[in-house]
Amino acid sequence: MPDLFDMKVRAMHRDRAARRGAELFLFERAFDDCLERLLLMERRFDRALLIGCPDPSWRQRLDAVAGDVVVRDPGPLFAAAAGGETIVEDAWEPPAGAFDLVLALGTLDTVNDLPLALRLIRYAMTGGGLLLGVLSGGDTLPRLRQAMRAADAVRGGAAPHVHPRIEPSALSPLLDDAGFVKAVVDIDRVQVSYPSLARLVADLRAMGANNSLRLRPAPLTRAERQATADAFVEAAGAESAVETFELVHFGCWTPPNG
Repeated sequence: MPDLFDMKVRAMHRDRAARRGAELFLFERAFDDCLERLLLMERRFDRALLIGCPDPSWRQRLDAVAGDVVVRDPGPLFAAAAGGETIVEDAWEPPAGAFDLVLALGTLDTVNDLPLALRLIRYAMTGGGLLLGVLSGGDTLPRLRQAMRAADAVRGGAAPHVHPRIEPSALSPLLDDAGFVKAVVDIDRVQVSYPSLARLVADLRAMGANNSLRLRPAPLTRAERQATADAFVEAAGAESAVETFELVHFGCWTPPNG
């Protein structure tokens, strides 16, 4: 089966966001929630792995809960800024049993083989370890998806403009199959007002979240862009359109050794 996502393009998008200044409001919301949960546990972990790090300060902030923090990011510039290395989550060689805490923030929704990525993370973890993660869920960007149908109508055929997303209900079985236990999944829906489609697209680019599909459609023509922009605003029936980002939080454990 051919790959859905182009890993080189994904890395390029994250690098562009890093060079121009990343938009962090969703990333910070996800990280702050995970850090708050960890602080409430009042447990100190020996060695943590942070997958996805658009803000280099996250590494230092995790010092409050972990003795050592290793950073991996799909984007070379984000990785370098945090003193880490790059990663393709379903195609790396993890050290066996090296981490008792893994945070996977905002990247697992753009891997080609999520079950394999979860198994590799499990392999990297010791017994009794904790995995916390956040990824983009199936109800993300509904208004953009609807507006893109206007471009398809002008073009005369449907095209994959927006990433497919995993449904929250499918995540717990994947975690169970990867060898984790006590999986908990919850949803944080964030609504953001945008005065125009251009402003939303600018935010997505600054998040490194624009289209990384291997079979991306050709760039929109002027007529297609205009039809999409008009549909985005008209659907709102107001001065600004409210777009939704669905953040799927998950937490699970590795079985204790023995």
